[in-house]
Amino acid sequence: MKLTQEQIEAYETDGYILLEGLFSPDEAALMKSRLPRLYKLDRDEVIKEKSGAVRTVFAAHTFDEVFARVARHPRLIDPARQLLGSDVYMHQFKVNAKAAFNGDVWQWHQDFGTWHEDDGMPEARAMNVAVFLDEVNEFNGPLMFIPRSHKRGRIEASHDRSTTSYPLWTLDNAKVAELVAEGGIVAPKGRAGTVLIFQSTLVHASSPNLSPWDRNTLYVTTNSVDNAITRFKRPDFIAHRDFTPIETLDDHCLAGFDQAVA
Repeated sequence: MKLTQEQIEAYETDGYILLEGLFSPDEAALMKSRLPRLYKLDRDEVIKEKSGAVRTVFAAHTFDEVFARVARHPRLIDPARQLLGSDVYMHQFKVNAKAAFNGDVWQWHQDFGTWHEDDGMPEARAMNVAVFLDEVNEFNGPLMFIPRSHKRGRIEASHDRSTTSYPLWTLDNAKVAELVAEGGIVAPKGRAGTVLIFQSTLVHASSPNLSPWDRNTLYVTTNSVDNAITRFKRPDFIAHRDFTPIETLDDHCLAGFDQAVA
């Protein structure tokens, strides 16, 4: 899995790239088929909205065999190595569930802001590689990006512990308005199996999902092995402490699983 020079330039310029249909419909359906069981688990890794709907499942690759393979899939890890210019380890693995009618807001933020403040990540040499497990459209709470906002570096933020069930380092409205005036807002969309790669300092958010369609997204967050975190105040299932370089599997590593018994 090699990104083209045009894709690399888009990532550097705009802060993100969208790779349509990187996973087949069957591969995306296999990943999604694992979610009902995970969402029923009574584990610390399963974070719920104030409504009771699941918000996030952290570290699913440590207790689900399909996601254990996804975490080492070359279509996700090789682009991260290419863009970061180094071997990478898994800083975070999660599934964000934006349930139909009940999926809550994600406030405007930079991921690196949280990783730096809470985990002691030295530099913005980590990135998100997201896989759409459902079709993402304009109605079901898609991610919203402010293009080129990543070029500002880490922006001052405050710790929001009240808006949602999950604390986040968020930007104030005046700063967001300033950034949007410069870069606008985009909301990348696509069918299940599409992959979205974005910079850790790219400002982003998502609105509540008021539609009748779920919007489940898998996130593989890789960090350069030369940029390991230095603070361990969050649980290991949120900010991993194994800095071993990821060894990728074969490109067909998801073959042979039966969705019916997932």
